[in-house]
Amino acid sequence: MKLVIVESPAKARTIEKFLGPDYRVEASYGHIRDLPGSAAEVPAKIRKKPWSRMAVDTDNDFTPFYIVPKSSQERVRELKKLVANADEILLATDEDREGESISWHLQEVLKPKVPVRRITFHEITKQAILDSLQNAREVDEKLVRAQETRRILDRLYGYSLSPVLWKKVRTKLSAGRVQSVALRLIVEREEERQAFQSSEYWDVVATLGQPGGGAEDDSVFPATLTTVDDRRIAGSRDFDSTTGDFIGGDRVRILEREAAELVATGSLAAQPWRVGKVDRKSKKQRPQPPFITSTLQQAASSRLRMSPKQTMSVAQRLYEGIDLGGGERQGLITYMRTDSLALSEKALNDAEGYIRRTFGDDYFGGPRRYKTKSKGAQEAHEAIRPTEMGRAPEQVASRLSREELALYRLIWERAVASQMADALLDNTSADLIASFDGVDHTFRATGSILRFPGYMKVAGTRREDTHLPSLEEGQLIGGPEASELSVLETKAVDHQTKPPARFTEATLVKKLEEEGIGRPSTYTPTISTIQDRDYVLKKSGYLIPTYLGIAVINVLRRHFEQYVDLRFTARMEESLDEIADGERDWIEFLGDFYRGEEETDPGLAQLIDEELPRIEFPAIPVGQDPESGQPIFVRIGRNYVYVQRGSGEEGERATLPVDLLIDELTPSRASELLAQRARADAPIGTDPESGLSIYVKTGPYGPYVQLGEATGEGKARTKPKRVSLPKGTTLADVDLELALRLLSLPRVVGHDPETGSEVTAGLGRYGPYVSRDRKYQSLDTLDEVFTVTLEDALKRLALKGKRVLKELGAHPESEAPVQVLSGRYGPYVTDGSVNASLPKDLAPEDVTMERAVELLTARANRPKRARRGSRKTTKKKSTKTASKKS
Repeated sequence: MKLVIVESPAKARTIEKFLGPDYRVEASYGHIRDLPGSAAEVPAKIRKKPWSRMAVDTDNDFTPFYIVPKSSQERVRELKKLVANADEILLATDEDREGESISWHLQEVLKPKVPVRRITFHEITKQAILDSLQNAREVDEKLVRAQETRRILDRLYGYSLSPVLWKKVRTKLSAGRVQSVALRLIVEREEERQAFQSSEYWDVVATLGQPGGGAEDDSVFPATLTTVDDRRIAGSRDFDSTTGDFIGGDRVRILEREAAELVATGSLAAQPWRVGKVDRKSKKQRPQPPFITSTLQQAASSRLRMSPKQTMSVAQRLYEGIDLGGGERQGLITYMRTDSLALSEKALNDAEGYIRRTFGDDYFGGPRRYKTKSKGAQEAHEAIRPTEMGRAPEQVASRLSREELALYRLIWERAVASQMADALLDNTSADLIASFDGVDHTFRATGSILRFPGYMKVAGTRREDTHLPSLEEGQLIGGPEASELSVLETKAVDHQTKPPARFTEATLVKKLEEEGIGRPSTYTPTISTIQDRDYVLKKSGYLIPTYLGIAVINVLRRHFEQYVDLRFTARMEESLDEIADGERDWIEFLGDFYRGEEETDPGLAQLIDEELPRIEFPAIPVGQDPESGQPIFVRIGRNYVYVQRGSGEEGERATLPVDLLIDELTPSRASELLAQRARADAPIGTDPESGLSIYVKTGPYGPYVQLGEATGEGKARTKPKRVSLPKGTTLADVDLELALRLLSLPRVVGHDPETGSEVTAGLGRYGPYVSRDRKYQSLDTLDEVFTVTLEDALKRLALKGKRVLKELGAHPESEAPVQVLSGRYGPYVTDGSVNASLPKDLAPEDVTMERAVELLTARANRPKRARRGSRKTTKKKSTKTASKKS
């Protein structure tokens, strides 16, 4: 029996179908061994060592001490039993450095006494697997060493700098070699936005064409003012994209509002215009190369609205194997963690055959071999492509989920298009000159027509031809001797320079790749980590630093500058590549990093010892108080973030709401929060039943009313009762009557007649609700909290997280109640048995009974597509089967 070990059960299921009865394919379920993740996992024999927390012997060549975590121990026992009965071991983990490292750890832990060989493949197809068996090799020690050096380097970095953050910012924080640089990029982008000086500039746009021509008429076209008296009119490129400063120089004129309106409303349109230079050019537009990890994540983000994490998850499924029916199962795409643009000769030949058959010989533009820009790219790998270039998305549509099909289509189109002919465009530009107040004003009109689509036949972005009428130099427009064309309209157009856009997850990946930071396998975990640590939050798709993230970067930037420097981090990656190529010694590299290379570079360990006493608790400046002139800072507390006016222990403080972001915190807003905090110390009245004072306060989650104050100390301390204010209610709206009403909540509505469980109505962080057995359902208004009946509350709870948007009444045929509900994927209409999504152009409030019945009938009559087993079910079943086989 030959035992093949891969990482995942899905991959195992696919490969097993390609091999005969002499083979057994099992999964390791990822890494089976790693450095200890907690103090409890540190081996007893090293616990008293000064470096035990890191589990890396910094005194003896940075020797790592690995453990098999509890989560992997059962699997390791099962694999050892299988190894004992095997005649040969084939390690088939992923083809990157991390996969090579997993194979090495498997070999080290399982200690097989039979031959062990390593097989790699770019795709999971029968031919690829059979070819890999013919080209089996030893585990590559240089690749393993590079990956293990990366792991040790990250441990030295994180376990050395994280304790600094615990002491000087807040406990349970972390620093990371790549994550801290990624965070720095996000923080500095926010600083650029805050420092940006927005500028206003104007231009003038003329509309020309035949009198009476409409927007759809090809003879109607726009022209934009470009020069006045030989001075170019400023556009967006004449302002610094980072600072907003004007960089156009003396030969460029900023057109202000008055001047633009004077030109637009003057007698310009009544003057005859003359056609100046006409430039006609043919342009070739080349297709883009096939995807690598970073470009796939960017394209999936912009075109499919998928996050990098979601993209990689879907791509993993497409790579590991899809059931294509008839017992056939195979991977649809090649390995998705790659920075190589190379395509195999087979892929190039397959693409050529498909393109010539499908589109004709003129559409083949290859074979195109793209050069990889990334210095550390592993050229032995391939770009991301379909395993069969001729397998169009329509051929597998019935076997894929909606997101799988969308991503497969994106990959297929890009790969096939990369081998197609250039698109050919005819571009025309014409200068149109008008005289106003004796000064020449030159307008520029442009047109573009697609002459030959080439690769755009498959992967072109949607475009429309922009036509210009026949124009010749010297031709007159307007006036008695002019052609049929005339100036239909001139208008002044206002522009504002915008600060640099915040990073999205996809544009951050692009920036990391451009700077040479991280590798394809690290992009997604890095972005997840900085969000999980509460350093960054995502709002409307953009990454915004939190106060905590800003404080962390301020400490690291001020005291450990080079360790969050982009170039330094990129050089680390280059050094790891050199180790993988056998060009650098890994022990020397780690020694230089940790202890320093020379006297001027003390190394990380010594630098921390020197800097730690100098580090002050971070204070993020907000500005000066508008009334007192005192400085205002944001500081990081043990649990919450607060704003402080003045310095030292005497400074006034107020907790910041969690949703108040750095770009919204002005000195005036901070002063307002401090004033609210001061007023909150005075009670608004007394509870007649308990005699306790009632306060209105503001906390990190917004304003609330409070009954009494905290009593006791330590574990005996009891917190006072608090109730959040309803959404839209301000502190000024709260009087004693409303406060008492809110403090009476939650209200017992009754008991469920079926279960006997208590049903309550209350007001929480997310608004008014009814609840039963810790299950919650929203109410629409605060008044409903006090008026909702038991019957209505039970109806609400039966909706299980859905919200009624509109009641339509009884169905005209079945008499079942028809409702419009909010769902996970948007609003839909239901009669209790059939659900139908609303079209995007139909608002819930506009749904009529007639339209609802039409949607429900169409949905009920739609043929059902064969369903595949859910991923969770399949995984559980395969896990159980694997365990049973073992």
